[in-house]
Amino acid sequence: MAVRDISSTRKALDFLKGEGEVLNISAEVDPIYEIAGIQKVLEGGPALIFDNIKGYPGIRDLGNLFATRERAAKMLGISDFKKIKFKCLEAIKNPIPPKIVESAPCQEVVITENIDVFSHMPVLKHTPSDAGRIIGGSNNLIYGKYFRGGSHISFNRVHFRGNDWGTIMAGPPTHFGVAAYIDHRSEKLPLTINITTPPAVMMVAGGGNVHSIIPQGADELGMAGALQDSPVEIVKAKTVDAYSIAESEWVIEGYLDTHSVWETEEAEKLGKGGEAPFFPEWPGYLGRAYRFRRFQATAITHRKNSPIFFSPLAHSFEGEFLITLFKEACMYEVAERIVPGLVIDVNTLHGFSVNGGIVFQVHKRRPWDEGYQRNILHAAMAAQPGIRLVVAVDEDVDIYNTDDVLWAITTRANPLTDFLTGPRGGRGTLMQPLERTSGAEGGGFEGGIAIDATVPMDKKWHFERAHYPVEKVDIKRWLTEEQITRIQSSQSEYARLMARIGG
Repeated sequence: MAVRDISSTRKALDFLKGEGEVLNISAEVDPIYEIAGIQKVLEGGPALIFDNIKGYPGIRDLGNLFATRERAAKMLGISDFKKIKFKCLEAIKNPIPPKIVESAPCQEVVITENIDVFSHMPVLKHTPSDAGRIIGGSNNLIYGKYFRGGSHISFNRVHFRGNDWGTIMAGPPTHFGVAAYIDHRSEKLPLTINITTPPAVMMVAGGGNVHSIIPQGADELGMAGALQDSPVEIVKAKTVDAYSIAESEWVIEGYLDTHSVWETEEAEKLGKGGEAPFFPEWPGYLGRAYRFRRFQATAITHRKNSPIFFSPLAHSFEGEFLITLFKEACMYEVAERIVPGLVIDVNTLHGFSVNGGIVFQVHKRRPWDEGYQRNILHAAMAAQPGIRLVVAVDEDVDIYNTDDVLWAITTRANPLTDFLTGPRGGRGTLMQPLERTSGAEGGGFEGGIAIDATVPMDKKWHFERAHYPVEKVDIKRWLTEEQITRIQSSQSEYARLMARIGG
């Protein structure tokens, strides 16, 4: 059995191969459309390594690494994916600071002359509507004095309009946006674009934007270190006053210049943001182009032996889990800080993730707990900019089953009193078309919906769930193992839940 070591993606893949979680594709594949298409067709399947990329001999590509929560749990050494959030929460509270090293795998090859990103990296073009070949799987690192003494890592789309220059999306109110447009607006901001970082780094980068829990200046690399049970190693960049993540496969060094440029030529011609097409974004719609600070590359560094490029799809199971796995810990902590002990679990259902939505499982312990679930619902809507759907249910509802959550909403939520809205009139996210079209410049927020689908404590006996005596029958008395297996394989997820609980 392979030893679990996730201090680099390479080591994580070695471990996952031993678990039967990796599929190598040896036939030639084109980074234009084909890699993205294959990943989408195999959605929710194994991690995919493309070993033969057209035009890029000796370079590999990785996708669908986080396509299942179960695989993420294996990487973290957790037997039940439902417990991932609690390990993430411990990592937030007990970070392991990064370790500075003198040499690193990510700098085995250093390119400082005639920089041409596309000649070295198999950057994908995802769809025919894309504005170009866009990097969607990189983690930006801002470190030390440039992040108020802490470390910041994030996923931000990167588009190189020239061989060595382009844009990095730095929208408000993200940590990256604050660093770029508030703390260091009038100066060059050095940073590194790290590609195929350790899995724990990816998780924090994807879900660490609940700023009431992870403030500006926090040690986000330290949280990733705690997740992987060892310090994340970093190394001084070769050409700028920044650090690279040592176990990355690729790094682009450079700085944000003091002026802004449009993300695409079409947007530049239009002179208006939010109209020219860009590439598919996490809400499931075609993203649009905007104006951001110009990024100037000063070096490309990478591993010498078959470097691996990482290409997650923004709107995919992988994109969803990269966002939600760590964010669930943050939202659990939001609830815990409002009313300790009232929320016993949280989950993000498929479909909820595109808007930062969350389901809280509530256990009311005494009469005066009644009503506090609404405090938590309101707090959750304020904690995550642009959140559109938050639901609270009781402990007898399976928050990992969409049908059961919908059952609770349709039988326990009064549309006149239990559907709450807010915070209308605030700011949301540029990625949501509904907010781009609301009339407010830069992305207005028309408000989210919070649903209190919990049972009032003084009327709880009215809502006793029907229970059929499944625990009193041993189905093996009447059916063979083969028959049972065949029937269970044809049952829907909700049917299996009902069979298990006797609902």
